[in-house]
Order: sequence, then C-alpha cells, then structure tokens
Amino acid sequence: MTLLHDILTSMTSPQVINGLIQVAAASVLVLIVVLIASFNRVKVARETITSMIRGFVQILLVGIILVLIINTSIVFGYLVLAMMSVFAAVLSHKRGKGLPGAFKISLLAIGIGSGITIIVMALVGVIEPKIANLIPVGSMIISSSMRTNSLALNRFRAEIESHVGQIEAGLALGAPPATVIETYLNNTVYASIIPAVDTLRSLGIVFIPGLASGMLLAGANPIYAAEYQFAAIAMLFAASTLTGLISGLLLRTTIFSSAEQLTLRPKVAKAA
Repeated sequence: MTLLHDILTSMTSPQVINGLIQVAAASVLVLIVVLIASFNRVKVARETITSMIRGFVQILLVGIILVLIINTSIVFGYLVLAMMSVFAAVLSHKRGKGLPGAFKISLLAIGIGSGITIIVMALVGVIEPKIANLIPVGSMIISSSMRTNSLALNRFRAEIESHVGQIEAGLALGAPPATVIETYLNNTVYASIIPAVDTLRSLGIVFIPGLASGMLLAGANPIYAAEYQFAAIAMLFAASTLTGLISGLLLRTTIFSSAEQLTLRPKVAKAA
C-alpha cells in the first residue's frame, strides 16, 4: 500500500500535471512538423507517432520505477542499467540485418563499452553512488553506446556489400581476411564515433546540453555545472569509442566462412 501511495502521490502532484501540459505542447509541435513533412511527401507520420507514444510510455515507466527504487540499494540501480543494455542491444541489432550474430555483437559491444565507463566513473566519483544519479547518467551512456553500435552495424554492412569485388580479389590473391577488410573496418569505426566527436568538439559553443541546463535550473554553481557537463560528455565519448572498437573487432569475424570465404552478399532486388 505504501508503494502504491507513493506512485499515486507522485502522479497527481502539481508538477506532474504541469509536465503533462508541457508534453502536450511538445507533441503538438512534433505533429505540426510531421504534417509539413507529409505535405512534402516525406513519409514519417506513422513511425513518428508510434515512436512518440512508445517513448512517452517507456520514459513514464522509468519514472515510476525510480519512485519505487529511489531509496533502495544501489544494486537495484545497476540491475536497471543492465536491463537497459539488453533492450538497447535488442533495438540496435536491427540495424545489422543480414549480419550473423548481430544481437550478440550488440549486447557485448554496448554492455562492455558502457559498462566499463559507468563502473570506472562511479569508482572515481564522477557518478555519485545514488540511484537518482546513477540511472539518469548511466542511461545517457548506454544510449550513446547504442547509437554508436547501430551506426557501426549499418556502416559495416554497407562497406562490405559495396566492396565485394575488391574483397574477393584480395582473398583470391592470398591476403588474410583481416587485412582485406581493414580499410572498411577502420571506416566503420570512424564513422560510428563521428557524432560523439562532434558533440565533444561543439560543447559550449553550439549547444549547452540538458544536464548542465538542469543543474543551472536547480541552482548549481554555473562553473561546476560546466565542469560536470564536460565530464559527462567525456564519458559518452569514451563509451562510444569503446563500443565502436569492440563492435568492429567482433564484426570482422562474422562475414567469413571457416575456409576464409566471404559470406555476406548484397541483397538482389526481386524482379517486378
């Protein structure tokens, strides 16, 4: 009864009611943009609406979970982050359609890349050992790793499928598979971490991220808010780079047979 009371109290507070008004206003703006896109024959309406509904429900459930576990052991926070990593892998591996073991690669790359970053940053005190700090910051790191892994999967498949002739020529000349695809693998890893690099480079000049904005609104020292935001963006960069490297190293073992033959082929369009 106490847990139910806490949830009902949180959901009926004036702040939550005001938040619903803000959600409605933001949703109307998105729908207007979607209508403009549809008018210009850009078909994003269905995907956008379903994504909005799904995203709102998911983030609301996270808020409810935080209400339930906010005062519990930090262990629960790590369990929640572990679950987030699994869901991130489920979503991300779809970008590697046609790649063998895409889910396993996604789970390992996201789990290791974000996990190492979160644990190290928690040990040195950048992430405070509180659920209220661990889950929001940890989820940002996992999300960044997921985005990097998705880009890696998508770019790797495109690189290999568009260079089948060159790869097979190299294999025919006796070159090892790792050497033949080295350039394409390097291109994959670099492309996957470009968003993280650009975010780090533009910090404070192009945008002030939400974490610093929230701290400023909460009354934190502006200089400390800036310092902590840099630390957070650096964490995202580290997690993204680790994820991209791990994903690339795992991907290069999936597209060759035991006889060192290329198994990934471009899809042939069906005749009308």
